[in-house]
Amino acid sequence: MPSASICNLHGLLTRAARIHADRPAIRGGPTWDQRALLDAVERCAGGLRALGARTGDRIAVLADNRFELVVLHFAAARDGLVLVPCNVRLAAAELRQVLERATPRALLADRAWLESAAGLGDLAVTPLETLHETAGPAAHAPAATTADTPALLYFTSGTTGRPKGVVLTHGNVHAHALLAIAELRLRETDTWLHVAPMFHLADAWAIWTITAVGGCHAFVPRFDAAAVFDAIATSRATITNLVPTMLGRMVALDGEVARDTASMRLILSGGAPIAPETVRRVVEVFGPGCDYVQTYGMTETSPYLTMSLLDERQRTAPFDERLRIAARTGRPVLGVELRVVGADAVEVPADDASVGEIQVRGPSVTPGYWNDPDATAAAFTPDGFLRTGDLATVDASGSVRIVDRAKDVILTGGETVYSTEVENRLYEHPDVVEAAVHALPDADLGERVCAAVVLRPGAATTADALRAFCRAALAGYKTPKQIRFLAELPRTGSGKISKRALRDGAG
Repeated sequence: MPSASICNLHGLLTRAARIHADRPAIRGGPTWDQRALLDAVERCAGGLRALGARTGDRIAVLADNRFELVVLHFAAARDGLVLVPCNVRLAAAELRQVLERATPRALLADRAWLESAAGLGDLAVTPLETLHETAGPAAHAPAATTADTPALLYFTSGTTGRPKGVVLTHGNVHAHALLAIAELRLRETDTWLHVAPMFHLADAWAIWTITAVGGCHAFVPRFDAAAVFDAIATSRATITNLVPTMLGRMVALDGEVARDTASMRLILSGGAPIAPETVRRVVEVFGPGCDYVQTYGMTETSPYLTMSLLDERQRTAPFDERLRIAARTGRPVLGVELRVVGADAVEVPADDASVGEIQVRGPSVTPGYWNDPDATAAAFTPDGFLRTGDLATVDASGSVRIVDRAKDVILTGGETVYSTEVENRLYEHPDVVEAAVHALPDADLGERVCAAVVLRPGAATTADALRAFCRAALAGYKTPKQIRFLAELPRTGSGKISKRALRDGAG
């Protein structure tokens, strides 16, 4: 009798191709139904086998958002290969570090990145597009994988030192797919628009989950606010994930581009806390038929840990109260055990004021880091909870509110300042498009509160005016002592604002 631990993510597709055979699976490039997607995956598996890939080998890929990445994910899972999605925004030296750590059997790249990939070392580069175009169907049986078999290897950007490789198993990703289906009520009529980079789990989780319900995938190769509006209209997308920066740029275009968002039923956002004022603008632009849900998660957790889903009672609350709830970090999703722990290792009171670190455990949490037992041991508590490094409060309903990353808390003149509180105030100013608050050394105060701000085109707001605006709602010690105006904010490879770069650049 088969072991209960047998698990292969490829089974999500074979089930979809059996139950939802004629439903659309891919729009953008080809137009495929679920059976055609499965056929392409079989050919891609044949192509990977021709490259010499065998169960347990790593396969690295460098590509923009495109349908071949959906094919590749399932083909790699079919044969027990470990897919290593590479961040296209990394410098060549950083990518070489990733490849040195991962030791892949093959490096794939789409045509836009072939030249860059060829300069990364001695590893031969295979065009991603050719794997399903030129190979015949796989002649070998799928690998016998279990829930503990590694499926994905995501490397950190390396901005804080040597990159760590996050291992996600077939069991991790399968558990996350099921919880996301349940929480978001995903169904075969959904079309997911891949906008955030598919090399990052902010988007890539949907490869598995949308396919599992027999849904459809559409693609925006690289983010452009106007192009996203166009893609929503042409693909009739129903759901997507946009990081707060993307949302800010899209709502800033309101009235400047034609838009038809009537098909959208849900916008997810994560990767950074979001200001309630930004949520207000999103709701205004996308309309009452499209819900907004804030998410929180990590690569180490496949990724989602919480969602700001409203219950039936909250849906009848006044508009401003609904916005406040939607902008929170949210309650833990199904299957995730979450606690907020103070410096004394005791859970903080559920008063939405006491601050502690979020710690989590559950079936979607990584078993650890690739060939790095020391980093793995440091990441977990003795009772098996993952330390997230994120500071938060929790209320009586179990809803979490992140106040800062532990490393971004500002200690000024003996007072503690959480950067998100100051950022939220800055976002309320009508001329502010983006804002990031960070610390700089101060001989008198220890650290001083600083802000980097991107203004709307044509805005003439001054630093003094923004400080006065903040001071009207915040304590004096929370008000930025220094405000810089930038054309754009620096970002990490995953698109998050890099406060380290802001600190280094202003030092």
